Amino acid sequence: MRIVIKVGTSTLAHNTGLLNIKRVENMCKVISDLKNAGNEIILVSSGAIGMGLGKLGLEKGDNDIPTKQAAAAVGQSELMYTYDKLFSEYNHTVAQILMTGAYVTIEDYGKNLNNTLFKLLELGVIPIINENDTVTTDEIVIGDNDTLGATIANTVKADLLILLSDIDGLFTGDPNKDKNAKRIEVVEEITPEIETLAGNRTSVLGTGGMITKINAAKMVTSNGIDMVIANGKNPEVMYDILDGKGVCTRFVSKKMKENDRGEAINV
Repeated sequence: MRIVIKVGTSTLAHNTGLLNIKRVENMCKVISDLKNAGNEIILVSSGAIGMGLGKLGLEKGDNDIPTKQAAAAVGQSELMYTYDKLFSEYNHTVAQILMTGAYVTIEDYGKNLNNTLFKLLELGVIPIINENDTVTTDEIVIGDNDTLGATIANTVKADLLILLSDIDGLFTGDPNKDKNAKRIEVVEEITPEIETLAGNRTSVLGTGGMITKINAAKMVTSNGIDMVIANGKNPEVMYDILDGKGVCTRFVSKKMKENDRGEAINV
């Protein structure tokens, strides 16, 4: 399988902004094992700003944009150093790709991105992608690495997009406030009711929320790609996800086939 895994800041770091060493080590171990099994892996990683703030000893919260950009520059270095060190222990090579919106909106840039990604996969490398927060501010303001993960999944024609967050999936209510809230195991169609359930909840360090995950699901399921939301606190959940089970919410894609005129249609 070709799998895009998006990991959020809340999975990578403690609330202090400093690296959650045990969890990140376990995550890299599981991803390495999945790759050893023959899967192609692309990792879309948040965390640069949060880790940079922690390393600089700055308080999390309402920092201005230049401070967040500076923190991203510091944090991205530490993030890639950590990934390189941990994946190397399992004999896997990583590559860093920092993106801006131009990479997917300008044709030549998009073509170059495709060429690079497919060549890296061919070479057995794990591409690690993040928004280039040091020179672009859209993601800092909006919190859109979920959408970036969906964009990459569509670009490489992935089989599966996994969003690792700080929640077990999509619930019928906010599980932190409603003890009767139940996790929805499978979403076969993203209805207005499903979108309403997303709300606008975000984590302390991250800037995204459930609504960006629902939007990501709409992007990939319409292109024949399944998507899963799972809790990154237990990276081993990815084993269960690939077995079609696990504590998560799975968004089922609309599979595509060609009609007699060679046009793609939903089935």
